[in-house]
Amino acid sequence: MQLQRLSTRILTSTTTILNNHCHRSFHSKFTLQTRLQSPNCRESEKQLIPTDFLKWGSLGFHRNAKFATGFSPLQLKPLDSIIDVERVKDRSAEEIASIWDDYHLGRGHISGSMKASLYHLLEHRAIPCRHFVIPLQRGSGYATMFIQVQMPHMIFTGLEDYKARGTQAAPYFTVTHYTEFAESKDLVLIRGNVVFTSKLSDTEAQWLLETAQSFYLNDMRYKLVERFNKETRDFEFNHVLQALEMPIG
Repeated sequence: MQLQRLSTRILTSTTTILNNHCHRSFHSKFTLQTRLQSPNCRESEKQLIPTDFLKWGSLGFHRNAKFATGFSPLQLKPLDSIIDVERVKDRSAEEIASIWDDYHLGRGHISGSMKASLYHLLEHRAIPCRHFVIPLQRGSGYATMFIQVQMPHMIFTGLEDYKARGTQAAPYFTVTHYTEFAESKDLVLIRGNVVFTSKLSDTEAQWLLETAQSFYLNDMRYKLVERFNKETRDFEFNHVLQALEMPIG
């Protein structure tokens, strides 16, 4: 699944539409215990991550390993604190997405957009399958990233950090989806923040986001997500490597 990429031209109206204070760092300091105020998200925190990793010897998992219950969701930064919603509501979806992308260029954020139908599919599939692992190419090997998808958020951290620190592990990369234009424009805006630039580059973060989306939105790849969450005994990490055409072993 590739993010919808629009022209990177700078529209003359961008600076008048976006609020001046938007350059400030977004959630630059927090832990995975940060709470979202929404009661719906509090309720969904109760779901546990899979704990049976018998076939995960290559990743260092042990049968008696204890895992925390997952990341707590982030506190949502309101869309109207980033963009003047009233001033853009009469623009086309293409114009809004282009303004959104142009604004975020060079500001330390990953931006994008997607169709509302795809967002709703991702949201639907993430409810029973909240967690997954994705290998990130590093030299001749890879680092394994642990993901929680708890819409409208996606949170990425290193698997080794999560194993060692549980919910105290700091996220490397966070993503928020904004649905304010979903019904009127068939448009969902996406904003990602690389929290630790020493652990993850913008290019790597972009790849992780697109790859995570592909596993939830592609029918064949989603079967691996389901197996990881529902049939962990049968989950083979090598199948993820194969799906990404990455070397095994």
